[in-house]
Order: sequence, then C-alpha cells, then structure tokens
Amino acid sequence: MAIQHIAVIGAGQMGNGIAQVAACAGYDVTMIDIKQEYVDNGMAAIEHSLGKLVAKERMSQDEANSALARVCTAIEKEAAADADLVVEAIPEILALKHSTFSELDAICKPESILATNTSSISIDAIAEVTGRTDKVIGMHFMNPVPIMRLVEIINGSDTSEDTNSAVVEVAEKMGKTALSCNDSPGFVSNRILCPMINEAILILQEGVAEPEAIDGIMKLGMNHPIGPLALSDLIGNDTVLHIMNVLYEGFGEEKYAPAQLLIDMVAQGKLGRKSGSGFYQYS
Repeated sequence: MAIQHIAVIGAGQMGNGIAQVAACAGYDVTMIDIKQEYVDNGMAAIEHSLGKLVAKERMSQDEANSALARVCTAIEKEAAADADLVVEAIPEILALKHSTFSELDAICKPESILATNTSSISIDAIAEVTGRTDKVIGMHFMNPVPIMRLVEIINGSDTSEDTNSAVVEVAEKMGKTALSCNDSPGFVSNRILCPMINEAILILQEGVAEPEAIDGIMKLGMNHPIGPLALSDLIGNDTVLHIMNVLYEGFGEEKYAPAQLLIDMVAQGKLGRKSGSGFYQYS
C-alpha cells in the first residue's frame, strides 16, 4: 500500500515533531489531540521549529510554508479515518493506548497501519485490542524528532513483513535511519540506555562521586554528548523510572531494579528539566 496520508495522535513534543518531519517529507498530515489548545500549541511548535531551520538555511521559506500547508489539525480521532498510517504519540499509559488503538481499529480503513511511538510498552500488548495485529508496529522516534536520525522499528509477534517494509520506507523518506528489532521489554534503545542511567544514579546514591564528576567522566572519557544524569533530567526522571519498572517487571532480574534515589526523586517531584529540578537545577 502506498502511504500518502499520515495521522498523528498527540500534538505534544513528540507528536508535533513527527507531524513536522512527515510534512517535510511530502506526506499529507492530520495532527489530532483532545483539545484545540493542544493542537494549536503543536502547530505553533512546528512553525517555530521550521523557522529555525529556515534561519539556519537548512530549508527555504517556501519549503517551510509548503510543509505547514500539508498539516491540518483535528480534535476527533475520526479525522484519522482515511489515513494510510497512524502514528500514536500519547502518554505511556497502557490503558490509554488500549482505548486509543481500539478506537482507531474501528475508525480506520482495514488496510491502515497503526504505529505506536512507545518507548517501552509491549507492541503485542497494544496490538491485542485490535483486529489487525499484523498491521500494528512500533515506530519509536528519538527526541527531538526533527534532529535525531534514528527511528527504532519494533515488530510485534504478528507484525507482517509488508507492514515493516512500509514503515521503514516512510521513516527513510523522512530522512531517518530505520533499524528494526523484535518486541521485548525496553526494545534495544532503552534496554541499554536506562540501566546505564540507573547505574549512574546508583553511583551518586552511594556517594562515589558528585553529578558533575559522573557526567564529566562519561562525556570526556566515553565521548558521550551528554552525561547520564543530565540525560535523565532531559528525558524526565519519571519516564526513566517507568522504563526501569517495565524492565524489572518484564525480566524479573534485580539488575533492572530502579535505584531508590530515583524513586525518591520522582516522589518528590524532581522530574528534571520539565519540573525545574532534578539532578541539576533549571531556571
């Protein structure tokens, strides 16, 4: 199936980023959220991001205008009825994803592919509420979407080769590198990344070193662009905790148990950049 129309469910940071790169790749895009103010904010974010690309001469103003013109918005999921591909980018709550995919399964064309931008929830667990498990797939974009090159493609147990091929083709048309893996807790990216972050938190918890030293050692010694504690603040410490819990519950191994310091910080509302306080302070 030739994919021409993409619907994005969620107009937040990830959703509007996905809508932007899809529109820049020439797709017709419908960005959907539950309130008009959310889609308005999403459109404003896209316009601002495109403006920065124009200012850096990475695209022309005409190209930016054309991309914006390809994005329409809606506050009802029914607007996804004619989409060839739907990419869900809503909060990491299984019950919410279940209700969303169940609705989309009823609304969308039988041949439509339903993709999830989940960073940790099982593709099989999401697909089970649909009647098209062969057309459900993970399409995990990295943040910030317009800049990061990777899209982690996650195949569920029933995902067909045709579905995988179609989604890989879309990601590549967006200028991304699409790398595929099979459904497993944390997939590849977060199964490796989040235990590393958790280990850095354990080092801090044990008083081995201060945050600046931990991050500095990893940046200067391992050539990481950002230290693990600063990265946790950027991702959101609550998100890191959620992923560690997914890994711990999925594998049942103590090496995936979240650090007590991480649990305590989330309980105290120290979520990182989005709350203004985490392993570092943000103004």
